Amino acid sequence: MRVTSRALASLVAALSVVLVSCTTRITPDAGGRVSGTVTRVVDGDTIYVAFGNRVEQIRLIGVDTPETVHPTKPVECWGPQASQQTKTWLPKGTTVYVTRDIEARDKFGRLLAYVYRSSDNLFVNEELVAGGWARPYPYEPNTSLQAVFAKAAYRAQTSHLGLWAHC
Repeated sequence: MRVTSRALASLVAALSVVLVSCTTRITPDAGGRVSGTVTRVVDGDTIYVAFGNRVEQIRLIGVDTPETVHPTKPVECWGPQASQQTKTWLPKGTTVYVTRDIEARDKFGRLLAYVYRSSDNLFVNEELVAGGWARPYPYEPNTSLQAVFAKAAYRAQTSHLGLWAHC
């Protein structure tokens, strides 16, 4: 299939519209990464990140930490520890970069992302599973790193780390 310059220009324009808020342009780098600053950690797998003056609620893809703030569910085993670990790794003001998978948002409107701490490239999603703070949560179609999370979970479970030892 041959892509004309006009078709390419239309595609770029359409993508720009999707990535622009009223006052902030969110432009991925060549690797598809967007840098931002953590403004708040909700719980183990949900954070808020500012991209310029636009703040997005982000649900970490591929992982599920035990509940701590769900409006209709009780606090679950190892939930407070998972939440604290994410807060330790990503205190307010931490610079991160995020990438996405297939879907941009979940049914609640949260941005779905893989989150990396910029200072040392810590892959937060994977480390939550590797340390036993989260279980893998493959949710189609966002499963490009499903095998990475499964391997990390196997190591955590066989080493009796975190929730695998306490729950």
